[in-house]
Amino acid sequence: MNEKPDNITKPDDLVSEESVSNPSKAIDSLDDTTFIKKPVRRMIILGSIMVIVIIVVIVGAIYYISRRDSQTSTTSKTSTSNSTSTTSSSGQEGLKSAKWSSDITITYSDTQLEYKSNGIPNHTRQVEYALPDNGVRVPSAATAYAGTDPTKKQSYDYKIPIKPTKAVSKTKTSLGLIGVMISGAGLFNPYEGDNSTVATASNFTVKNASGQDIAFLDSCSGHPTPMGQYHYHALPSCVTAQVDVANGPSHIIGVAFDGYPIYGDKDINGKQVAVEQLDECNGITSVTPEYPNSIYHYVLLNTNTNRSSINCLSGVVDASLTQMNPAMRM
Repeated sequence: MNEKPDNITKPDDLVSEESVSNPSKAIDSLDDTTFIKKPVRRMIILGSIMVIVIIVVIVGAIYYISRRDSQTSTTSKTSTSNSTSTTSSSGQEGLKSAKWSSDITITYSDTQLEYKSNGIPNHTRQVEYALPDNGVRVPSAATAYAGTDPTKKQSYDYKIPIKPTKAVSKTKTSLGLIGVMISGAGLFNPYEGDNSTVATASNFTVKNASGQDIAFLDSCSGHPTPMGQYHYHALPSCVTAQVDVANGPSHIIGVAFDGYPIYGDKDINGKQVAVEQLDECNGITSVTPEYPNSIYHYVLLNTNTNRSSINCLSGVVDASLTQMNPAMRM
């Protein structure tokens, strides 16, 4: 019972003379299952995983930043592009929204609109007008007679800029057409044939064969020349009635030959525009229904002064459009 088993290893057997004299060789002699190599291998594996995770995180961060910057750049470019497009096309879009008469043909290009009309307004006119006696340029009740409305079809074909620019110096409006209206008729400056007598201030009536009073200017501030060219000299209420509502703002009723739009006498809030607010040409820069970012435009007034219509053109205008209409007689 006191015998010891032969297979029990003595502590001294774990350390040989060779291991004592050469420790590194002793370590190398250990197999892969020893308690020294297993923790090292686990540490290497964990370290590799951590490196991979770090690389993935860095790559992901770089991709995210790159994509974000790309989207920001694209958004910025798109915004700039849209802004440029809106600016460059605002004139066209505003004029396109105007309620042009069905008898008018409007064709747009990148720089201009072509206006074609027969010159006949789309509203009722007087059956008769006070017409000047032969050879009279500025008639009065003593030098006029009641005659059948001589309005005739015209052949209007005008190319007008849709991106108007202010001129270095203003162009005084001549006799004859200075702009065209949504009704199909044209606009004259405030004056009669002598280019000094204000049409609205010199309005009068004559008796016709039936004893009725026949006006020189009708209720729409317009009349025909003896040659048949119907036109306006002031705010045409029968035209504004087609596009405006009571207590509301004025809308586009025409376009001047320099490309700037023409409006009635109400601001964006429906309030009366005072003559003191206008420049010498009857122009003003303000917000309108068609141009929410504001635009320079002309305002026609219901007045018996020379501020009733456009006195000068503020924008660059083709000289051929400012020449006196040879058919203009009053």
